[in-house]
Amino acid sequence: MGSPIDHSVTYSSSPAAVHATFVDPQYWHTRLAEVGGPGAAVESVETGDGTIDLVVQQAIPAEHLPSVVTSIRPGDLVIHREESWGPLTGDRAQGRFSARVDGMPGHVEGTMTLQGDGNESMVVFEGRVEVKIPFLGSKIEALIVDELVGLFTAEQTFTAAWLSGDRSA
Repeated sequence: MGSPIDHSVTYSSSPAAVHATFVDPQYWHTRLAEVGGPGAAVESVETGDGTIDLVVQQAIPAEHLPSVVTSIRPGDLVIHREESWGPLTGDRAQGRFSARVDGMPGHVEGTMTLQGDGNESMVVFEGRVEVKIPFLGSKIEALIVDELVGLFTAEQTFTAAWLSGDRSA
């Protein structure tokens, strides 16, 4: 069944500006260097006419993980995350995200919708976290949802700075 992800972030920029940022490979390399955690890297990126498909790797050091996770899977968690954005149509674009962790029986997947008008935009994340571990799965799912919301917020802060012209890592 899994646990739902329902979150949104806002930007003081037009949907066109936000979308142009999301499909810019340099943005992704800089974002991962800034907020991706230790060893974060873009594994692959493909761009098209206003679209992007990428795979990134991130890690969470074992010392930052709760004991419920390290008791099942010791060591750092290596996360493989995929994200894609389709073209901007009017003031709207659709995206997808997914993630899996090496050595863990579960996954994260969902959609992202960029929408707005004028000089304001919102990205709505809707998805599901599913961890298939008897008795502990729902507890781990809740931890993952909390971590994802924190990550989405950190990424929003970085993206807002990028949109305002701060392109440093």
